[in-house]
Order: sequence, then C-alpha cells, then structure tokens
Amino acid sequence: METCTVFLRRVGMALVCGLVVLGQAAYGQSAFEDLKLTPTDGAAFDEFGFSVDVDGQYIAVGARHDDDRGPNSGSVYIYQALTGVQTLKLHATDGAMDDWFGYSVAVDGGIVVVGAPLNDTPFFSGSVYVFNILNGSLISKLFPLDGEQFDNFGWSVASNNGIVAVGAFGDDDNGPESGSVYIFDGLSGNLIRKITAPDGATGDRFGESVAIDGGIVAVGAHLDDDNGESSGSAYLFDIATGNLLHKLIASDGELSDEFGWSIGIDEGIVVVGAYKDNAFGTESGSAYLFNATTGSQIAKLTPDDGMTSDWFGYSVSISSGLVCVGSPLDGESGNRFGSFYLFDASDGTQLLKVTASDGGPQDTMGYSVGLDRGVVVAGAYHDDIFGMWSGSAYVLDRGCKIDFNNDGVLNFFDVSAFVIAYSSHDPAADLANDGNFDFFDVSAFLQLYAIGCPYI
Repeated sequence: METCTVFLRRVGMALVCGLVVLGQAAYGQSAFEDLKLTPTDGAAFDEFGFSVDVDGQYIAVGARHDDDRGPNSGSVYIYQALTGVQTLKLHATDGAMDDWFGYSVAVDGGIVVVGAPLNDTPFFSGSVYVFNILNGSLISKLFPLDGEQFDNFGWSVASNNGIVAVGAFGDDDNGPESGSVYIFDGLSGNLIRKITAPDGATGDRFGESVAIDGGIVAVGAHLDDDNGESSGSAYLFDIATGNLLHKLIASDGELSDEFGWSIGIDEGIVVVGAYKDNAFGTESGSAYLFNATTGSQIAKLTPDDGMTSDWFGYSVSISSGLVCVGSPLDGESGNRFGSFYLFDASDGTQLLKVTASDGGPQDTMGYSVGLDRGVVVAGAYHDDIFGMWSGSAYVLDRGCKIDFNNDGVLNFFDVSAFVIAYSSHDPAADLANDGNFDFFDVSAFLQLYAIGCPYI
C-alpha cells in the first residue's frame, strides 16, 4: 500500500510537471454569469440593479423606484456573494415618495452606504444612510449642514475603512451645478471636510462620480470643459488634508466625451469612464487608466468589438489588478442587451467579455458594476423579469481560489500549501467541488495555476 508521504510526493511531482507544461490562458474570452440576482418582491418599474456594489461576502443592489415607503421611495437589497441568497432589504427610516433611496450604494468593511439624492430636507437636497450590513441597523444618517435645494447630495457615494465620500453635483459654491464632495466619518456621522474643485465652474458637475482608496478620493466632473465643452475631467485629493494631488484629463479628450462620468481607484490605479467618447463611432465609449501617484495616463481601454452607441465606460470598478467596465447598450441590431468587460489593470489588456445568458433587448446589463477581488456584480435595471423595468443583477466569480497564502501571487508557496491542504482533506483543496480529494482536484489546481491569478 502506498504511504501518505509517497503519495504526496507523487502529487507534488505531478503539480511541478503540470506547471511546466501548461501555458497561459488566451485573452479576449467571453462568458456568461455565474449567478443571477432578483428580489423576492420584485415588481414592474422598481429598477432593481440601478446601483450595485460588492465587498467580500456581500453584494448590495439598489432599486431606486421601489414603492415600500411610497412611489419611487426606493430600497436596497443585500445578498451573499457566494450563494446569491438575499439576507436583508433596507429602507430609509424616514423614507418617503420620490426619495430615490438606492440611487447609489457602496459596501465596505461591514457597512453599506446608500444615497437618496432626492430626499427633501430641503427640496431635493439629498441625504445618505449608513447601515450595518449584518443586521440592517441604521448607524448614521449623513447630510450637509450647508445643504440647499437641488444639491442632490448622495448622487454618488464611496466608502473605505469607515470613511465615506458623498457627491453633490448640484452644489453651487462655484456656480450653479459646479458640484462638491463631502467626506464623513461613516460610523459617527461627523463631517471631516468639504471638497470643491479649485478651478470649478458653473455646470461642471464635480461629484457626479466618486471613489476612495488608500487615503485618496477620486472625483469625476464629467461636464468640465478643459478639452472642449463637456469633455470632462477627474480630480484626486488627499483625504487627510483636502489638498489637490492631480487633475486628470484624457490625452485625446474631445468635445462631449463626458470623461469622469464614472470613476474607480484601487492600489494606486485610477480608472475613469468616458461613455460618450467616439472611439468606434458615436458614443461607443472608452475608459482610461491613470497612475494615482504621478497622475500620468497608463492606457486607454476600448473593447475589441466596440460599436456605435455601446456606452462602454458608463460604469467602472477596479480591484486587485482587474478593471471592470460596463457597456449597457452593447448589442447589435438595436437589441442592446448590455455587457461588461474585464481588463488587466497593469497594461489595459482585455481579458473577458461577459453577457447575460438570458439577456433581452434593452436590459442594460452593465449599467452599474461593482468588483472586489475577482467577484463582479452588474446591474440590468431594465430587465423585465417581474414586469417592465423590474430589473436584475448578474454575478461573475473569478476570485483566485488557489492563492492559498493570499499574497496575490501564484508560486511554489501556493503549491506547497495546496499539497498540505489536500493531505489534510481541507475543503479549500476540494477544487472539483465534489466532496472528494483525488486526481480531479489536482487537475483543477494545474489548470487554474496555468491561467494565473486573478484568473479569467
């Protein structure tokens, strides 16, 4: 009978030999979703999927026109990312008609942040709510002390390590709809600072989009005019001081590109969407990558099958070396099912295109996207599963299951850790997901290792 030691040596040798033989995966692949999310009480015109985000085990999906607190009062649903099971439904404690609670959402570190930009204190001034994602309890309600009607505070939200950024594109400190961003302590509700563009002007809509990471807040001003009317720009600020670090503009920006409509930042890389760029025809769209430290442009992202009116770049997200870009009007012959794409954040290489397995005309999959460590959620708020524009969301899981030491790199240490996990029948080594520990798990490890981490 073969001893355990000999068997493990055989497994190790098989892994080493297999890793030498197998090559890298081809780029430009296509795929369908792994899960589809729908609400337990979905109804026509709820627009479930208008906003989405994911962090770790949890996904949040906004339905800005849900009617539980009155017509178009809005709600947010929480799901387990792995199983797609709904765990909570959130409402504003003081929710009312036309608040649009759920217009924007952000999930981070056990909290979910929800924007209600049409909340009426005063008229359309807006507010933001912070909840415990485990039990749904309200932690704080955020609103600006200088809030005025039509500020639309909560139009965009972002959260990182307890710090919350809120966009108010309608603020008029630098002229009507010049815009601003507020930084809060999300747990206490205390305002840290208010940020405006040093060169802000009427109609710039600074705060249309916002993102936070590593002590930096990134802000989109999609109607700024530096490269022509409505060409758009983005800004990076130091959260601690409020100082401007860089102003970002597209190297080939033009009239009406609306660069800055969407924005994301992670690990020193910024992604900015310009969904009206004419790269492949009118409003085909594009996105750009920048170095957050230097402000220099890294790459311009366009899909390998881009077409007129795709709106590629309408939504963006970035995490752990991957970039996700939504293209909600993608589709031929007017069908416009929608899609999203994954790119390598280091060089802009397209890795994967994802469409809905049950996509229908005008579903707008990719209208909103969220990405965290290889898990993507994409909203399709015009899906008709429960009636017209009831909405849905789709999940793709491309997390790196074989990075056993969680260092973001695949190497000998992961091979060694897999062998140890395999020998002890650790469920993490059951890569075939069949309850057994055998050749199929070894084969799965080889295949995933060859493709790389994060794998596509």
